[in-house]
Amino acid sequence: MLKLKPDVAAGHNIRNIVFDFGGVICNIDTRLSELKFKELGFKGFNSSYSVEEGEDVFRRLEGGKISINEFCALLKKHLGRDVSDDDILSAWNAMILDIPPHRVRLLEEVRKSYRIFILSNSNEIHYHKYLAGFTKNYAYKSFTDLFEKTWFSFQIHLQKPSTEIFEHIIRDGNLKTEETLFIDDSFQHIEAASNAGLGTFHLQPPLEITNLFE
Repeated sequence: MLKLKPDVAAGHNIRNIVFDFGGVICNIDTRLSELKFKELGFKGFNSSYSVEEGEDVFRRLEGGKISINEFCALLKKHLGRDVSDDDILSAWNAMILDIPPHRVRLLEEVRKSYRIFILSNSNEIHYHKYLAGFTKNYAYKSFTDLFEKTWFSFQIHLQKPSTEIFEHIIRDGNLKTEETLFIDDSFQHIEAASNAGLGTFHLQPPLEITNLFE
């Protein structure tokens, strides 16, 4: 059975592993959505996905504070011309690439030794895109067939790097902080998790999760 490498576990008796999703399990390329939105005519659109001064539509969607219909309507209002909802959804989903088979196979082995979870800042649009690819390519009906629990920001109305989201998963997952490792590709999120008492590993290219186990 696979075990965390000693330098990853950092001397802790890890029993629980919480994985970020986009950029850790699923490949993404945010530049692709940036290009698609610019093709639709969004001026000033940038990689932080902020299109309105003082109003981050994308962050609100990620927090489950607006619906998909409201999201499309707000973007159309900002654009000032008519585009279809499908065009907007297609542009937003352009960044979603694949969930590679070798990572899924790794997770299948890892869960034999650890409780495994997902904690992701994501939104309903991307979630359906992720899930469609996952169920089509692998013998699972949902993410919870592979993971014990999944926490997606739009579902729990909390977002990294807030303290509240880490407090939530600790309670909801019945996790002991000293036995839990959080893996994310964002240093800001890693800092917040560490401040909440979790063990952390900042995953940076060219490393990927398959490099963390032996």
